[in-house]
Amino acid sequence: MDRTVTTPSHDNSLGSVSRWQMPDTLVIIFFVAVVAAMLTYFIPTGSFQTQEVTYLADGVEKSRSVIDPSSFAYALDDNGEPKLAPVGLFEGHGGAGFFNFAFEGLVSGSKWGSAIGVIMFMLVIGGSFGVVMATGTIDNGILKLIDRTRGNESLFIPVIFVLFSLGGAVFGMGEEAIAFAIIICPLMIRLGYDGITTVMVTYVATQIGFASSWMNPFSVAIAQGIAGIPVLSGAGVRVMIWFGFTLMGLIFTMRYANKIKLKPLYSFSYHSDAYFRENQSKASLDSRFNLGDILVLVTIIATIVWVIWGVVSQAWFIPEIASQFFTMGVVIGIIGVIFKLNGMTVNDVATSFKQGAANMLEPCILVGCASGILILLGNGGPSEPSVLNSILNSAGELIGQLPNALSAWFMLIFQSVFNFFVTSGSGQAALTMPLMAPLADMVGVTRQVSVLAFQLGDGFSNAIVPTSASLMATLGVCRVDWGDWLKFIWRFMLALFVVSSVIVVSAHYLGFS
Repeated sequence: MDRTVTTPSHDNSLGSVSRWQMPDTLVIIFFVAVVAAMLTYFIPTGSFQTQEVTYLADGVEKSRSVIDPSSFAYALDDNGEPKLAPVGLFEGHGGAGFFNFAFEGLVSGSKWGSAIGVIMFMLVIGGSFGVVMATGTIDNGILKLIDRTRGNESLFIPVIFVLFSLGGAVFGMGEEAIAFAIIICPLMIRLGYDGITTVMVTYVATQIGFASSWMNPFSVAIAQGIAGIPVLSGAGVRVMIWFGFTLMGLIFTMRYANKIKLKPLYSFSYHSDAYFRENQSKASLDSRFNLGDILVLVTIIATIVWVIWGVVSQAWFIPEIASQFFTMGVVIGIIGVIFKLNGMTVNDVATSFKQGAANMLEPCILVGCASGILILLGNGGPSEPSVLNSILNSAGELIGQLPNALSAWFMLIFQSVFNFFVTSGSGQAALTMPLMAPLADMVGVTRQVSVLAFQLGDGFSNAIVPTSASLMATLGVCRVDWGDWLKFIWRFMLALFVVSSVIVVSAHYLGFS
């Protein structure tokens, strides 16, 4: 059923909505790739030299390779003119022509991140949770939980939102939200909410914490170290900022959640949530819940606690986390066979793993194609000529010519826009902070304010840019189309930007240092 035709409209004209439909996410990514390819015909390529900087983090001296902001140079042709590197329609021998972008994006990166790492992570956890769902424990457990907590369901959203925001603030939680969303989405829909509510309380909450963190090791700590200011300085101010943004996000989420619980057809993802509603319709309140189900839940909780411990104390990332969830799937499969949960056999375990992984195929394709956009612009790093480096240098020159308060604000704008191209917090810090920190000195903005602009710009825009692998993956497991997400989230993003702008400019005038 088409929600835009049969439900109360979010626009003024039902007729116009019924004739126009938001393009599929893959269509949007394709046309963004067209624009990226066109830029290569107008913007010459350039590169920076790199240098090593050291900084303290948790009392340990660390080093990182960053750009030298004064070293930018355009690549020159035989006539000594800045050289263009226009993208052709197709390139052989592993090149990056326009029609190569999908494949190249899908295989880009390494197991530690970017497309291939995130895609394999999604396939493994998708398969593992396919085994979990095949046991029937989650559906039955959710129903029992709802039955025993009637009247207190509204507590779930605040508790989960704050916990995920803390996760983003304390240890840079982001990709981990994908696995949690798989569990939480069926619960939210059972409670009368939707897939968008799940994305808000998981991934968006982590990015609110990530953006306003006082101690995030992958963002503020690296940015402060590169900027040459004491790592974790200004924590008191940032804690207040975190509290304010977390409250802001929670209020927005609760208002939307309460609205759609009263009128489900107002949900922006009502049509795609049908998948969860149909798959859950077979369970009933008097359904099975035995020792096998208890062991399944204990295994899930133990895995989550174990993963959190590993991320916080052992710096685990995608490979380690995926391995732990795979182990969880194997253990739960054994439990399911022993206790005959849903009549499960060894072959059923294998089939459910394959089906769970297959359900991840759509978001995997979106993640890979989005990464391909960056390859078209030059994804080789600061020392290799690319359009991306030229954009970075031009933005720095523009900001350097502005009045101080306006410069602080434009730093926020630039970091928000640049995050479309480099969604990694540590990667963006390494690329932009060596340029922004000295620019801050030149225009009379404190380096602490430049770090704050980086944080807020980098973190919040992760909740909307289609090049964010974690966002697209979370939307995928919740079966929320990016077009529907955009129609929902733009108001909140605008509010975040306005408040961030006020904070950055106020921090400048108050001399935050």
